Amino acid sequence: MKKEHWLFALALLASGAASASGTATGPASGEWNFRVLLDDAPIGEHRFALAANGEERRLTSEAAFAVKLLGVTVYRYRHTATENWRGDCLRQLVSRTDDDGTPEKVDASATGDNVLAVTTPKGTQPVDGCVMSFAYWNPAIRKQERLLNSQSGKLEAVQVSRAGSGTVEVRGQAVAATRWRIATPAQPIDVWYSAQGEWIGLDSTVSGSRKLSYRLK
Repeated sequence: MKKEHWLFALALLASGAASASGTATGPASGEWNFRVLLDDAPIGEHRFALAANGEERRLTSEAAFAVKLLGVTVYRYRHTATENWRGDCLRQLVSRTDDDGTPEKVDASATGDNVLAVTTPKGTQPVDGCVMSFAYWNPAIRKQERLLNSQSGKLEAVQVSRAGSGTVEVRGQAVAATRWRIATPAQPIDVWYSAQGEWIGLDSTVSGSRKLSYRLK
């Protein structure tokens, strides 16, 4: 079977006035445990935990997927990441990924007030200004024009816009939600938020026109 890259930028965090100042928005702490589905069939989990220490926030995440065909595992994915934030600015990132046997790693750290040095096996690149990764948990993501991919270390141009409303299943119940679309160079990512602003779901189209979904457990 041809190798597919199911997650692309979901493992899964550009800068307006509030972000540039380092002022924090979004939750100070929280946990998000998602079931991950491919064409509505479960393939694994992706867990996020956010903790605060004064003005600092730390996010840890862990993803594990296994795609099966006729009972045989044809694709495996593992990803772990730790992100340190000051306000809405990413200050440090360590991620390790096993994409069906292909390893990837990213190490990023702040070298000054407005520079993030991002290191991958291909080398080190400086990123100027306050930068976010794909931090779906933080509503400040809606104002961004660039986001750092924590799996590849690439800085990606994005366009974020409100894309309507609907309902999302959360722990077995339908919940009214607002959908925001993140248009990336690859595929768009639809992120769902409750009326209270909590991140509750995600949908995207991945390789082979298949639907990848996150739903809170």
